[in-house]
Amino acid sequence: MGALICDVDGVIRDVRHSYRRAIQATVAHFSQGCYQPSLADIDRLKSEGYWNNDWEATQELLRRWGVHVPLTEITKYFQSLYWGPTAEPTGFITQEHLLITASYFCCWENQGWQWGFFSGAPRREVEYALLRLGITDAPLVAMEDAPGKPDPTGLFMLLHRWNCAPGAVVVYVGDTVADMLTVQQARAQKPEYTWIAIGILPPHVQDIDAYRETLLHHGAHMVLPGLCHLTPEICASLAGWNE
Repeated sequence: MGALICDVDGVIRDVRHSYRRAIQATVAHFSQGCYQPSLADIDRLKSEGYWNNDWEATQELLRRWGVHVPLTEITKYFQSLYWGPTAEPTGFITQEHLLITASYFCCWENQGWQWGFFSGAPRREVEYALLRLGITDAPLVAMEDAPGKPDPTGLFMLLHRWNCAPGAVVVYVGDTVADMLTVQQARAQKPEYTWIAIGILPPHVQDIDAYRETLLHHGAHMVLPGLCHLTPEICASLAGWNE
């Protein structure tokens, strides 16, 4: 039938009080409290399409403020806030709200779709979110497995795992410009597949109309308020199966 691939942050879990909070707090720490970016500031940076990695986004915000900090130092401090200082999660990650339930994916599976996840977050952090959903064995490509978005290698890895034949419909759902650009690059490199990019409005977005237009401008076929609004029927229609 086809393949549904989902990003995780902003699609599966709400990162307003975790990743976004860690960005703000890390920038404030290294700027000696002189600058704490707003959520809108972070949205604007992410909309450039090059800052999918939150550690690098944090470093770039500091650079633009005039403070140069090695990425290793940023990463260490950021992770002490987000994950916490121990092997078990105790930081901001424990405050994330889930945006979907595991049963959502059952309806796709029942209609013959493959499904999995491609995220730029570290594997243990994605697996923590999926475990809270009750998902333990879904195909997953995480930060350690593939180059960062908008490189589409992670999508291709999942297609290879599923043995998807040319002509298959591949739907990628994400909440950032980088996600939409990933689909564009995938289409350019493997035009033998039918690629569909679905944008999601994440809970942290500040200017909904502007954010929607930005995702559409960068290749989203449609932008939805949440993953739960996307159905196999919608994707079949976008793929032309109902024509």
